[in-house]
Amino acid sequence: MGFFARKLQELREYSDIANIGEIARRYFAMNAFDGVLTIIGVLMGNYVAHVHDAKVVIVTGFSTCMAMGISGLWGAYLTESAERKRDLNDLENHTLTDLSQTKIGRASRVAVVVVALVDGLAPFLAALVVLLPFFFSSLLDDIVLSYYASLGMALVVLFALGAFLGKVSKQNLIISGLKMIGAGLVSILLSYFLGAES
Repeated sequence: MGFFARKLQELREYSDIANIGEIARRYFAMNAFDGVLTIIGVLMGNYVAHVHDAKVVIVTGFSTCMAMGISGLWGAYLTESAERKRDLNDLENHTLTDLSQTKIGRASRVAVVVVALVDGLAPFLAALVVLLPFFFSSLLDDIVLSYYASLGMALVVLFALGAFLGKVSKQNLIISGLKMIGAGLVSILLSYFLGAES
């Protein structure tokens, strides 16, 4: 068995022990959703403020993506680490055994890292995907088209997330996707009317 196959097998074992897959899936969906809605807010803020410089939109959007990523990574690492350490300590107290070098201890440490990475990368990458049209805004005649393309991309990502959750919960994929799109449309409309009033 090769190195990567061995590591993958270990990761599967750790996932079974520490329930990594289910937790990571939940964090991924929840934080990617947050990332998309946050970047919709940034886009709409720039749009209603009549920002016509793609560089400004990219910088504000990318800064927001990075802040969400760092927040997710750091917050999840510290929170998950504290929770896992407490659970391991409780188990050690019941078994009167040091479990730190056992598969349970290693699975606990791997879970912290995997969950933190998912928590940090999910909002960052989801938001970055939504921003992509602005990186190609020079190809378009009007920056307003970049706003429309980005908001359209946001709705597509939200639909995909909804369909993913629909598959997990074994519900109708289209209805689950449309529910997510609904949240995006509410965010767009509220931001637009907020800007129109000011």
